[in-house]
Amino acid sequence: MAFDIQMIKRVYENLESRVKLTKNILNRPLTSSEKILYAHLWEIRLAKKYSRGIDYVDFAPDRIACQDATAQMALLQFMQAGKPKVAVPTTVHCDHLILAKEGAVNDLKNANNVSAEVFNFLESVSNKYGIGFWKPGAGIIHQVVLENYAFPGGMMIGTDSHTVNAGGLGMLAIGVGGADAVDVMAGLPWELKFPKLIGVKLTGELNGWTAPKDVILKVAGILSVKGGTGSIIEYFGPGAKSMSCTGKGTICNMGAEVGATTSTFGYDLSMERYLRATGRDDIADAANNVKEHLTADPEVYKDPEKYFDQVIEIDLDSLSPHINGPFTPDLATPVADMSEKAKKEKWPLKVEWGLIGSCTNSSYEDLSRAASIAKQAVDKNLKTKAEFGINPGSEQVRYTAERDGLIGIFQNLEAKIFTNACGPCIGQWDRKGADKEEKNSIIHSFNRNFSKRADGNPNTHAFVASPEMVAAVAISGKLDFNPITDTLINEDGEEVRLDAPKGLELPPKGFDFEDNGFVPPSDNGSDIEVVIKKNSQRLQVLEPFEPWDKKNLFNAKLLIKAYGKCTTDHISMAGPWLRYRGHLDNISNNCLIGAINAFNNKTNLIKNQITGEYGGVPEVQREYKKSGIKTIVVGDQNYGEGSSREHAAMEPRHLGVMVVLVKSFARIHESNLKKQGMLALTFSNENDYDLIHEDDTFNFIDLKEFSPEKPLKIEIIHSDNSKDEISVNHSYNTQQIKWFKEGSALNLIKKGSFN
Repeated sequence: MAFDIQMIKRVYENLESRVKLTKNILNRPLTSSEKILYAHLWEIRLAKKYSRGIDYVDFAPDRIACQDATAQMALLQFMQAGKPKVAVPTTVHCDHLILAKEGAVNDLKNANNVSAEVFNFLESVSNKYGIGFWKPGAGIIHQVVLENYAFPGGMMIGTDSHTVNAGGLGMLAIGVGGADAVDVMAGLPWELKFPKLIGVKLTGELNGWTAPKDVILKVAGILSVKGGTGSIIEYFGPGAKSMSCTGKGTICNMGAEVGATTSTFGYDLSMERYLRATGRDDIADAANNVKEHLTADPEVYKDPEKYFDQVIEIDLDSLSPHINGPFTPDLATPVADMSEKAKKEKWPLKVEWGLIGSCTNSSYEDLSRAASIAKQAVDKNLKTKAEFGINPGSEQVRYTAERDGLIGIFQNLEAKIFTNACGPCIGQWDRKGADKEEKNSIIHSFNRNFSKRADGNPNTHAFVASPEMVAAVAISGKLDFNPITDTLINEDGEEVRLDAPKGLELPPKGFDFEDNGFVPPSDNGSDIEVVIKKNSQRLQVLEPFEPWDKKNLFNAKLLIKAYGKCTTDHISMAGPWLRYRGHLDNISNNCLIGAINAFNNKTNLIKNQITGEYGGVPEVQREYKKSGIKTIVVGDQNYGEGSSREHAAMEPRHLGVMVVLVKSFARIHESNLKKQGMLALTFSNENDYDLIHEDDTFNFIDLKEFSPEKPLKIEIIHSDNSKDEISVNHSYNTQQIKWFKEGSALNLIKKGSFN
């Protein structure tokens, strides 16, 4: 039986009337995304025709999911909200704080020892506030959510950008910062700019070496890392229906890499099969009763150009397997072109590691397809030329795969089986020799491949591909190996070819587990005490941020002018820094240390305008804070791309940065800055970025007139006393300006005057 089945039934009971009301308002057929959006309005009686990409709208999500790295800060904030229990079903999943090194048994044991303080904190807070808790080793948050909580037609938010994975089961699942989650936990509406809609029509059917992963690798190449910003991507067509539910999840998951608000598919038979296979017949039965409302109206998919802002069509029959990268997930290369491109770009052709797993490709079907390649290697007497690692998506997947012999196949190929956790995907990988920073290539089925992300080595060229392609390339040890056309020499000196992969959508014997790792909360947690040690280096009770002083901002100094790609990994690195995710002051020592200084092309080396000397970003900023000097960060395009981690907003806020001024923002990061009471601004003229000098001072001459849709003016004072005045834009509405004035959205919640 499903978790929270009564809540799901209530959603379905209201669905028909809300869809009917929406059709009357819009006077046209509806996409699947629109049905879910309008059905989850905070106040349905206020429903109207909302303008895509313009109107801010209040929604009422059905549930929340948090992973351990982000849950710490989210729950530390919720503890300040003064609420006895979360208002909607919420879960916490311990999947980020497990270092991959020796293998599952030893790595999990080590994590439970090293991070015991954090795990105990998360479990006790969950128990106190009515939150479901998933123990370390239970699985990666998004695979566990797909198996247990996702449901067609639902709306979920999660404190991880890859929450969107649940779109594979027909949800609108959206990544947010912890402050957004706190709003919903506290029983308040969640605000989102009404998304634009991108339709992706899939025709034909996947075949041979082509996998669902190749669909999103192709889309990433079309849209780029920011082409989906502010949009929902809705997949449809005969090709969509031919795919498995977990395959759909893979596509939705990596939609985060094109900046999409979320991605989804309409409800179909593959989703029903997956619900029933994972023990949720009750959801499948309930969904079947309203299935016409769980997908778009037929007229929409028949003539999509009328209903979507953009339409992309992909023929799966002719789609080629892709390998994307390095250093960015949208650099798309068909496998047949990799040899020529890699040699031209001088990418290292020798592949050192092949890694399968992460939240995007760790399902039973993924493991079975990769295992079919691994078994061929064993049977054909091939020896793997690269090292090989596997992260199963959940304990249910791992246990079932081991029972069915899939894990044994990988072990026969000398693969290392890591914990059911994120591991190398998020930098939790103690890779031998990475500290030497040698130029090398790895290939993985993860979703992100930013510089330093997997192993901390800036010279690791990480490439993204499907699990089966990862297996083939790892066996060959060559980046330019094309399994469709190329052969390999086995240990007997024979020339052999790998056949196309074969897999199983679902386990023939059904899923199984002995302990899935779930710990239900107490019915009444009022007597449970959450203890945070005063001298803890891992956890820190939050202090409220100071409200705005209601004055114009004068004499603000430039902290750093970031050049090029500046993701949340650059602003607040993961890897070893994950240990401080619950301690704001300690983790602030990584603030912007990965950003490239536009004036010297170096990281973590900026000019201190007090001393004239150069130092690390956090150290210089702490000196500014000590001197009472407010600062400004300047950035490039799509600033804050990547993870939803709100630490990338909270750290500069904590250290005294007041303004982030960029050419454009990634959606989640802009929202996080607003929630923490900062000014998130964009250049009215992007060329004004070039006016910023290393030792500039900034005066915000009309901040006291801060209001919606009204640009602000900034006076830039250069070191020679010359001046430039520029106009900057913002997207703050009246409510968000209140967050700024009060110092943060949480401060408003504590005052009991959020609206």
